[in-house]
Amino acid sequence: MKVDRIIEGGILAMLCAFVGVLYLSLHDNVVKAGDHAPNFSITADNGKTVTVKDFGGKLLILNFWASWCEPCVSEVPSLNQLARQLGPNGVVVLGVSEDKDPKAYQDFLTRFRVSFLTARDPSQDTKLKYGTHLIPETYLINRDGKVVEKVVSETDWSSDRMIEHVKSLL
Repeated sequence: MKVDRIIEGGILAMLCAFVGVLYLSLHDNVVKAGDHAPNFSITADNGKTVTVKDFGGKLLILNFWASWCEPCVSEVPSLNQLARQLGPNGVVVLGVSEDKDPKAYQDFLTRFRVSFLTARDPSQDTKLKYGTHLIPETYLINRDGKVVEKVVSETDWSSDRMIEHVKSLL
C-alpha cells in the first residue's frame, strides 16, 4: 500500500513535469520579422560585452552556429566576405556559437579564419531568447533594433543577390 502511493506520486510528478515541458515548448518566444530584437548581453572574443543596443546605427547580422554544424561550416566564408565587404558601410556580423568545448570553438575560429565578431554562448541563453532551435539561423536587425528578416538554414551571404539585399537594408 505504501509502495503503491510512492509509485502514484512518482507517476503524478512525471506527468506534471511532462505537462510543464509541453507548455513551455508551445510558448517559446519565437522572434520573427517585424519584432523588436530581444536584448542580450554577451562577451565577445575581443573581451567586450555587447548588447543589441551597442549596434544602434548599424545593421546587425546575428548568426547562431556551432563548430560541429556542417551547414554552419559552409556558411563561414561567405559571412567573412560579407563582413569585409559591407562592414565599412555599417554592417556588423556577430556570430554566436553554442559550442560547449572552448578548444573546439577556438580551433574552428583559427581553422576557418573567422574575421567577424564572435562569441561563445554554451548556455545558449542568447539563442533561446530568439526562439532559435535549428542552426544556422540568422537575424537581420536594423538600426532601430527591429528584426527585418530571419534566415533559417545555410545561406551564401556573398552572392550578388544577398549583397544587394543587405545593402538595401542600410
